[in-house]
Amino acid sequence: MTQPLLSIRALHKHFHVGRNLFGPKPTLRAVDGVTLDIYPGETLGLVGESGCGKSTLARTLIRLHQPTSGAIHFDGRDIATAPERDLTPFRRRVQMIFQDPYASLNTRMTVRDLIAEPLEIARIGTPASRTAKVHDLLARVGLHADHANRFAHEFSGGQRQRIGIARAIALEPDLVICDEPISALDVSVQAQVVNMLEDLQDQLGLTYLFITHDLSMVRHISDRIGVMYLGRIVELASNTDLYARPSHPYTQALLASIPVPDPTAARPTEPMRGEIPSPLHIPTGCRFRTRCPLATDLCASVEPDLRDIGNGHLAACHYAGDAPSHGTA
Repeated sequence: MTQPLLSIRALHKHFHVGRNLFGPKPTLRAVDGVTLDIYPGETLGLVGESGCGKSTLARTLIRLHQPTSGAIHFDGRDIATAPERDLTPFRRRVQMIFQDPYASLNTRMTVRDLIAEPLEIARIGTPASRTAKVHDLLARVGLHADHANRFAHEFSGGQRQRIGIARAIALEPDLVICDEPISALDVSVQAQVVNMLEDLQDQLGLTYLFITHDLSMVRHISDRIGVMYLGRIVELASNTDLYARPSHPYTQALLASIPVPDPTAARPTEPMRGEIPSPLHIPTGCRFRTRCPLATDLCASVEPDLRDIGNGHLAACHYAGDAPSHGTA
């Protein structure tokens, strides 16, 4: 069986926030026990509402945030506890595309310098060979060689994101974490960028963790999809299986919220009610129970485990599949 390229086990990232004169500071549990495997060459989509911990998870995986606890194994090596000085080989093999292309690019640097900077830090090639590499990368993302002498503010949002993508693949990484790379773009540009990412994956053998709010786009690009709620994965399945038989009430509500051309069409699931609770005050038991139409006393007292309900389809719900799960108190 193929070994995972990235293996995450019980990963937590908590933040101490605010001030408390009479006790410990409140703890914000942004990532609260995530377990995932990402295999070479696949695209794993990750969806969920704003505030559920997707971006914090991404930043923790590349050690922009230090994990509170848990394990991150990349190609068999534990990254979560490795000292900063030992992470250089890891950083060459894992890159990130950020949500806001303008904020992630230094506006005082030319495009040539922006894309060549990773090569210079890694001491790859000569100035002439790095310039040639920059021109090749620009061509790969649909830009021209003469764009190398311009600055980020001279480009449209879609072009800036292409520059960010060129920078991310400059070191020929194995894994690229795409943190909502299309959410800041016009709808007409989103499909172009996603198609380009798929082409680059075929050409370079890339593996993607693709984070997005767009349920239709994640269906297009992903091999497997994970659904995140309040810091945890509540459902994980193949692309086709998740849309054919969503098993967690949260997933069902998310899919029911996708706009359809016919406003009078009946929806199989009632709209989601309420707001996502604060990660400072996560509900006891099942964390989705305060918004779930199926919630019972069991849901209030016992947190369900993420379990296999058939064919590798995982769901963290007592009533998903054929029998209730026992979970953890």
